[in-house]
Amino acid sequence: MTTIVGILCKDGVVLSSDRRASKGFFIGSKITQKILRIDDSLAVAIAGQVSDAEYLVNAVRAERALVTLQRGYPLTVKETTKLISNVAYQGMKSYQPYFAEFIVAGVDATSPHVYVTDMSGSVSAENFVSSGSGSPIAYGVLESNYKENMTIEQARILGTNAVQAAMERDPGSGDGIDVVAIASALLIKEVKVA
Repeated sequence: MTTIVGILCKDGVVLSSDRRASKGFFIGSKITQKILRIDDSLAVAIAGQVSDAEYLVNAVRAERALVTLQRGYPLTVKETTKLISNVAYQGMKSYQPYFAEFIVAGVDATSPHVYVTDMSGSVSAENFVSSGSGSPIAYGVLESNYKENMTIEQARILGTNAVQAAMERDPGSGDGIDVVAIASALLIKEVKVA
């Protein structure tokens, strides 16, 4: 239970999430970090079972670094997303699935990108996306307010508003909002919203 949001902008990408981790009807944590950096140009927002998602992100972070060393240049955002989806798909095929969904957002040599992938291994590029128990509510805000060629600041506000709306109605989402913006200039800015 959670709400994560990814938004593509003309000058970068924005990820936002709530901070609540649920254990059934019990709030297990109010300070959970659901946006994980892969490096300065890419981050992943996670929904689902936190242990599965963190394990997969850590494995992909290491593999991405290894491939970058081997070939001399970093994986693109899409290649990194495919790396995540391939590992998730292999888990599902071996009857040991990773119960997690991921929004992968970053900037590479071509442009900013937002992708979504899940335990089935599917990958799709999106202008905006939400996942988790609060996503139906967040999508209402995103659908109504997203515009192509938004700036990072406009997307940061939209992502915050989408997660805030979900927190108002979804009991699995709450306890504050985290926002990570990655500009095309590869500048990462973190903002904590109470």
